[in-house]
Amino acid sequence: MLIFPAIDLKGGRCVRLYQGRMEDATVYNDDPVSQALAWQAKGAQMIHLVDLDGAFEGEPKNLPVIQAILEAVTVAVQLGGGIRDLNIIDRYLRMGVARVILGTAAIKNPELLSAACMEYGQRIVLGLDARDGKVATDGWAGTSQVTALELALEMKGRGVRRVVYTDISKDGTLAGPNLAATAELARATGLKVIASGGFATIDDVKAAAALESDGIEGAILGKSIYTGSIDVAEAIAVAREGRSC
Repeated sequence: MLIFPAIDLKGGRCVRLYQGRMEDATVYNDDPVSQALAWQAKGAQMIHLVDLDGAFEGEPKNLPVIQAILEAVTVAVQLGGGIRDLNIIDRYLRMGVARVILGTAAIKNPELLSAACMEYGQRIVLGLDARDGKVATDGWAGTSQVTALELALEMKGRGVRRVVYTDISKDGTLAGPNLAATAELARATGLKVIASGGFATIDDVKAAAALESDGIEGAILGKSIYTGSIDVAEAIAVAREGRSC
C-alpha cells in the first residue's frame, strides 16, 4: 500500500481544513515547497496536492506554488482542485503532474472525464468525496443526490480505474477513517481505491493496509502527519508490509 502525504494549498500556504470547511483552516507551513521536500525526505513516493482555492472557485488558483513544488521534488505528484477542462488537465500534465484528480467535473461534466480518460488513461483519477453517502461538489460546498457507489460505477464505465475516496465527516477530525465504506466501494466496483480522511494513528494505517486485497491501494495522510500523531516514515514502512503487518 502506498502512503500519500497531503499538501493542501490555500492562499499559497500549506493548510488543513476541518470537515472541508474553508473557514476552519489551520496554517501548518507558509512554505509548501519546503513541506513537500520534507515529505520526500521522509520517504514518500508520491505527494497528494490539492488546490483548495481552485476547488472552491472552479479554476486554478495556486499555479506558482504548484510549479515550484514540481520543480523542487523528484517524487511523483498527484493533484486535484479546480480542474474543470481538458486545457487545464493538459497544462498540469505538461508541467509534470503525474496524475490529475477530477471531482466536481466528473459529476457536472461526465463527458469531460470520458474524454480525459481516453486521452490520458490512468493519469486521470476520480476524486469521490462523500457526505452521508452522497457525492459532494465544488470544494465540498455542495452536495449532489448521487451516491458514491452510483458515481463510481458510472465513471468506471467511462474509463476510470482509480478513485480517491474521502468521507468528509472524517476529514481533519483525527477520528479514524471510514475503512468499511472505503473497502466496500473497492469491492463493489473493482476499482483501485485510495482512502482519505480521518487517519489518526499508526493502527489506522495498519487497518487500511490489511484491506489491500479488497482494493485499497493507498492512504492519504493529512492532519495526522502535521500534528505528529502519525510519523510518515513509520507509516510508509507499515504500508510496505501490507497484509503482513
